[in-house]
Amino acid sequence: MIKILTDSTSDLTPELVARYQIERIPLYVYFGEECYRDGVDFTHEEFWEKLKTSDVFPRTAQPSPADFMEVYRRLLDEGHEILFIGIGSTISGTVSSALLAQQEFPGAPIEVVDSLSLCMGIGLLCVHAGEMIARGMGLKEVAAELRKMVPRIKVSFIVDSLDYLYKGGRLSKTQAILGNVLNIHPRIAMADGILYAADKIRGKRRAVKALLDWATGEKIDPLMLVAAHCDSPEEAEEIAETLRGMGLAKEVVLAKTGAVISSHCGPGTVGIVFIAQED
Repeated sequence: MIKILTDSTSDLTPELVARYQIERIPLYVYFGEECYRDGVDFTHEEFWEKLKTSDVFPRTAQPSPADFMEVYRRLLDEGHEILFIGIGSTISGTVSSALLAQQEFPGAPIEVVDSLSLCMGIGLLCVHAGEMIARGMGLKEVAAELRKMVPRIKVSFIVDSLDYLYKGGRLSKTQAILGNVLNIHPRIAMADGILYAADKIRGKRRAVKALLDWATGEKIDPLMLVAAHCDSPEEAEEIAETLRGMGLAKEVVLAKTGAVISSHCGPGTVGIVFIAQED
């Protein structure tokens, strides 16, 4: 049996984890000298609260090769083939750790897929993997299909405040202050594993409309569409309901952002994630 393994930044909902029997390996989150296992030592809500109240900006660290070896060994002993789908190698060294650990099990049925994405961009690859496995596809075949999907992952978020982009070193203090005064809400997107500002829009409501316009202008794979948020459930649910009403996908899932997106974008962030159809 193929076991889907991912990391904690995939932001999969508990229902999806159970549906596809997915296992997760946590990244580490540091607030100063305090170390936490992402998704294990705190809930999303607890992390968001600490993010808002801590004087220290959090940093994340990948699982070590030894962490992966421990999980690989257990899953192989249980008779599983292993499909690891991880956060983009341009953002984290997690995939590198997974590959180093794989070398310690020569000939073992282990495939490592670099999502070049984050959040539910990784999660959607896991969902597609689960569907392919259910159809009887083999490990190498599933991994090959996922790698073809990677360039079609679409992730975009609207930031509520520029303070966290400043704290994370992506904006100067002057840019953050001026942007907040002018009520600027960037639309952050991702391409080739790199986060960038796709648009800068004045007013949150206009920014959310721009996010929806961007998504609905794409050819969306109909399996699943995601509305994600950092401590903004009502706004995200409104986006999800709008997307459901458009009938763009069989399922529209509401997901909570974990440590990576939440740290860089901050509370009040909302986003849309999907996989585009093949041309």
